[in-house]
Amino acid sequence: QVQLVESGGGLVQAGDSLRLSCAASGRTFSSYYMGWFRQAPGKERESVATINRSGASTVYADSVKGRFTISRDNAKNTVYLEMNSLKPEDTAVYYCAAKTRVFTTEYDFWGQGTQVTVSS
Repeated sequence: QVQLVESGGGLVQAGDSLRLSCAASGRTFSSYYMGWFRQAPGKERESVATINRSGASTVYADSVKGRFTISRDNAKNTVYLEMNSLKPEDTAVYYCAAKTRVFTTEYDFWGQGTQVTVSS
């Protein structure tokens, strides 16, 4: 079992930057594959970025490539999402999630989410 708590969301203007953090507690953090997801009003939840257990491998949604960076610090039990050049279409609730199995798209644990609002 792992508990996830996101922070760092807020209201920003287009072109600004934000860094989201997700602090994990419980079982060994480094054993989890981590991901950031988002859900905008009226839309399905989508994957934004994922990172493997060591942090050496990352995957991004096409819509955020070149603007967002996912990273993790296993010593601090934290995963980050650095978001640059934010656009109004990035407005959503952002969630971090954890899974133990690599060959699945299903995540086992979810945080409560943090709101990101980008004004034009």
